[in-house]
Amino acid sequence: MGANQTWVTDFILVGLQLSAGIEMFLFWIFSLLYIFSLLANGIILVLICLDPKLHTPMYFFLSHLAILDISYASNNVPKMLSNLINQKRTISFAPCITQTFLYLAFAASECLILAAMSYDRFVAICHPLHYTVIMSWKVCVALAVTSWSCGFSLSVAHTILLIRLPFCGPQKINHLFCEILAVLKLACADTLINQIVILAACVFVLVGPLCSMLVSYTHILWTILKMQSKEGRRKAFSTCSSHLCVVGLFFGIAMLVYMVPDSDQREEQEKILSLFHSLFNPMLNPLIYSLRNTQVKEAFHRALQKKRSV
Repeated sequence: MGANQTWVTDFILVGLQLSAGIEMFLFWIFSLLYIFSLLANGIILVLICLDPKLHTPMYFFLSHLAILDISYASNNVPKMLSNLINQKRTISFAPCITQTFLYLAFAASECLILAAMSYDRFVAICHPLHYTVIMSWKVCVALAVTSWSCGFSLSVAHTILLIRLPFCGPQKINHLFCEILAVLKLACADTLINQIVILAACVFVLVGPLCSMLVSYTHILWTILKMQSKEGRRKAFSTCSSHLCVVGLFFGIAMLVYMVPDSDQREEQEKILSLFHSLFNPMLNPLIYSLRNTQVKEAFHRALQKKRSV
């Protein structure tokens, strides 16, 4: 860097660039969705912890998914909401890098947790007689710890490569939050290494798990079609279809953002996709996975009855 260049200490989050009236309207809508997301995931987490009948591998992974969704949304949404009602949309360098780090860590961990959940369903439906042996608590804990560890390790690598870059201007991040690709565009140095590592990480946490899930669900579908019991087929298909819905939304959006070649025309589309990831996906997960589940509904009713009897 030249002697006349200085480090940027603050960034400006451009956001959606809408009129003040529309942004205020979106502030209230997004606030309600965010609160609903926290409440829904919180209820799921509490029910799984308190109800012994939900102490199974499937709900163990669902509890981790709820924690990730709460963390993921809380990392991005509050700053986005404050920017909707605040004209000064600055964020200092350290909080911006922290937001990027946590965003990547939670996203990568969720990809791997979803892969673990699909493996759990594969064993439950395709190998029901060996389910308790294969999906022991030791295996479940190992899968969860590996998912979190890999997610945070990858994020550490991205963050180290990011903070080594000089940022000497411009300051405007054309995004809703400090998303890594948007931040990299402001670097005053070559970001090829960063781009290569991001692509390699995408192969590891997106392409690899997605391929394994497609294989698992292919076997699951084949097993479901061979079931004699109509009730068994219906229950298995209902569970797996909800899983596939979440997987398709989460992985599909992530691959569009990080694996499709970038262009100036796609910047606004990427904002909307990231908004869906940060706000709508954490809200949809408890609805698709749990709140429509009979066991969760029964656990909720039991919790209400206990509260009334106290």
